[in-house]
Amino acid sequence: MNLLFAAVLLLCCRYNATGAQEHSDHECQSQGVRSCGECLAAGPHCAWCAEENFLEVGQHIWERCDTPRALLRRGCPFDRLEDPRGSTVLLKNRKITFHPKEQRRQRQHKQVTQLQPQSVLLHLRPGEPQTFEVKFRRVEDYPIDLYYLMDLSFSMEDDLSNVKKLGADLMEEMRNTTSDFRMGFGAFVDKTVMPYISTAKDMLKNPCKRTEPWPCAPPFTYHHVLSLTANGSLFTEQVGRQRISGNLDSPEGGLDALMQAAMCEEQIGWRNVTRLLVFSTDAGFHFAGDGKLGGIVLPNDGKCHLHKNVYTRGNSQDYPSVAHVAEILRQKIIQIIFAVTEEVTHLYEGLRSIFPKCAVGTLSNNSHNILQIIVEAYNALTSEVVLENRKLPPGYHISYTSHCKDRKPRHSEQGRKCSNISVGDEVSFNVSVTAPLCVTASQRQPSVIIKPQGYSEEVEVLLSPICECSCQKDMVPRSPSCSHGNGTLKCGTCRCKEGRVGTLCECNQAESGKAIDSYLCRRDNASEVCSGHGECVCGKCVCHKSSKKPNHAYYGQFCECTDFSCDQYRGLQCGGRGRCVCGVCICLPAFRGQACECPLSLESCLSQDKQICAGRGDCHCGTCMCHDNRFRGPTCELCPSYPGACTLHRECILCRAFSLGLNPKECETRCVHLNFTLVGQAGVLATVTPSPGLHRCMEVDTEGCRVHFLLRTRQKEESVHVHVALERECPSGPNVILITAVLSASVVVLGVALLLLWKLLTSIHDRREFARFQRELERRRWNRRENPIYKSAITTTVNPKYKEQ
Repeated sequence: MNLLFAAVLLLCCRYNATGAQEHSDHECQSQGVRSCGECLAAGPHCAWCAEENFLEVGQHIWERCDTPRALLRRGCPFDRLEDPRGSTVLLKNRKITFHPKEQRRQRQHKQVTQLQPQSVLLHLRPGEPQTFEVKFRRVEDYPIDLYYLMDLSFSMEDDLSNVKKLGADLMEEMRNTTSDFRMGFGAFVDKTVMPYISTAKDMLKNPCKRTEPWPCAPPFTYHHVLSLTANGSLFTEQVGRQRISGNLDSPEGGLDALMQAAMCEEQIGWRNVTRLLVFSTDAGFHFAGDGKLGGIVLPNDGKCHLHKNVYTRGNSQDYPSVAHVAEILRQKIIQIIFAVTEEVTHLYEGLRSIFPKCAVGTLSNNSHNILQIIVEAYNALTSEVVLENRKLPPGYHISYTSHCKDRKPRHSEQGRKCSNISVGDEVSFNVSVTAPLCVTASQRQPSVIIKPQGYSEEVEVLLSPICECSCQKDMVPRSPSCSHGNGTLKCGTCRCKEGRVGTLCECNQAESGKAIDSYLCRRDNASEVCSGHGECVCGKCVCHKSSKKPNHAYYGQFCECTDFSCDQYRGLQCGGRGRCVCGVCICLPAFRGQACECPLSLESCLSQDKQICAGRGDCHCGTCMCHDNRFRGPTCELCPSYPGACTLHRECILCRAFSLGLNPKECETRCVHLNFTLVGQAGVLATVTPSPGLHRCMEVDTEGCRVHFLLRTRQKEESVHVHVALERECPSGPNVILITAVLSASVVVLGVALLLLWKLLTSIHDRREFARFQRELERRRWNRRENPIYKSAITTTVNPKYKEQ
């Protein structure tokens, strides 16, 4: 008994401490639920009372659904309260490997683990997020497979010699990272049809048209040269046998090669470890649709077509699309390194947003920096962890919160990744999954896969939505509680057999609905049955939901009540300061009014002197109602037509303390009500403690000096007490020397500027005149043939009668 009481107390404390449980008692009921399963789907804060005798006569089924706190308060036994909560079960939780290198030395071939856990089962209450932690640790000596895919078109001839030396150097460099490193090699050119290559017989044999130092290799689409191996010498030997080839157009068939290198796992020799693919070229690439230029219209099927290490469908299938290749690389968990020349770097940089995990490095003219590119790209790729998940089942929601090396939480998209991770660093992610409302159960259990990009390890998350109550297993067919066996008792409610209706199946459906029953469902002889919001069953109203807003339901003996028809204040029902019960606002203790618009506190009406409305009005509903029309403002302190106290007494203070302004006789007559206290400096006034009726003033006298004084006024006394500082703050006179110097300098600078401007304009004018003079001289220079005055002294005359003999 003591244990039960403690459990009830713990449950009540939990719901009091959780803000999500502070709902009205009718919010769960307003969903119009008819069963325990529907109650759970109404919201994560709703619970169901399965006690058979919980409801009294005339109460509705949905009144069994409410917040756990409300149900316990209404008398529901704790052991009959159906309020299942979500939970997390770790199915596979293999610990992260800390020293894989020592395991290999001891010949313990255990699986290296970087991700924990491996499999999780989530029991999810609809609408309630369930969170679990995923840990990732970048372990040392993790195995690496690297496949080098090279463009062997003619423009890459000078690069091939450096790649032939790559094997031993790269093996030596990668030993600093892992002791289990393997390399492979493949090459590509383009499809062997026009217009990609020349199909002339001699060009098919030697596309470069040369014999020295050796002829070029026949063109090919993709050739797998060497499977992944730990033998660096074999890599050097096989690559050393390769010869350059050639094609016609600039773009190459690199996407064809990428597709085959990813899909042909057995031929390449990929293991379930870190997979790297180096793609080296100095040109762009053909993509889906370009094959039509060569008469190839069959789409790429994304399958492996290697026969004797040669791609056999290059001339019958189109190039794959960029998105197709990116998806295949994502599925095969291959990280790609683009080692390209500077001319095409921008093209491959654009692929970084499409490909799952890739890096781009700029090759030198002869690829002598390829080793540096590979090492830097590998460090960049492995230093960042980005979690991704496969497509979620419909309605489910997932969110991530990362805790990286600095242990600061990051959310949204930043919550998926951690950067700058070194070997041995461990980071964690909090993954939250929320289930939707329960729908028809599917035969296959929903699940989602979470994995870090570029890694083969993954977390399988099995999703088990909580859509049923445990009490449904204890149903009693033909229960005596349901009118002598006319229904099945299930979770405290009767499910009537066909032909029977009522809360306890007490009525015959054929006889129900007669006039006598209809009369019992009318309120005050109203014409509408159940207020027009329900139907009469066995002389009782069964209320409906709102047709416009399904989550708004009616309740009450005659369906006259709803919790969504109360007055609003500032756009909120009950002003957000209470809850609506049957059309009436039940306000919080600090508020009142039809819409809870009036605060009971007088704090908003207190003026600066802590008086209610400054003693000039009454506080009504948190607002001051001023008695004197001259005063306004929230606390009746503002008087636009009345000068301030400081300005009002300014002339009297100036004449009595400094003999300025008013003449002595007028000063004595008008200022007799002032009680003066003179102090030396203005700083003394700042030490006076603030109190009601005290005004700190600063006025300017007739000589332009600032005068500081304090006024203390009291409503019941006519006299005013004044504290005046005799020390005035007078502005200093003008600096004659500085003003004279500035004016003189300004005149000099202005004169010099005008002289320079005059000189500039004169120079420009002289240059134009001289240029015009030069052009006129050029026009006057002519030879004899161009001289318009010159006439030749020779005259030629032809005899018209002369005929040649």
